[in-house]
Amino acid sequence: RAMKMGFIFQNYNLLPVLKSVENVELPLLVRGDDPKEARGKAIDALAAVGLDRVALKKPAELSGGQQQRVAIARALVNEPDIVFADEPTGNLDSETSHEVVELMKALHAKKGLTFIVVTHDGAVGNQMQRVIVMRNGGILKSFRPTPA
Repeated sequence: RAMKMGFIFQNYNLLPVLKSVENVELPLLVRGDDPKEARGKAIDALAAVGLDRVALKKPAELSGGQQQRVAIARALVNEPDIVFADEPTGNLDSETSHEVVELMKALHAKKGLTFIVVTHDGAVGNQMQRVIVMRNGGILKSFRPTPA
């Protein structure tokens, strides 16, 4: 699972005692990657989300949007085929939410990543390629939003 999937959580789930780069490299170390290679990949993943300059900062030193982008870098560092994002904008202001959605869309366009995004925010859902509305475990409707 750790090799094919990435996860982005609403509450970031960053370890507060670790620096950003250490949070990002952790999945690679857990699966047994070489520590030097893991560090290089973590720095590359942070650069991909525009945060290589905060690599040595701990989560408490970052804004909510920066913490979420570190979490996105952690989800991407193992080069997954699919990324599951649980309310990835739930704790962010509207401007930062827009930036996170644009980042996910850009990663899809550039790297072909598939994102499964769970959200209660219709504005976020309507920026996705396909929306599936569920209630009580059942599908109510499925549609492709019209681009704005």
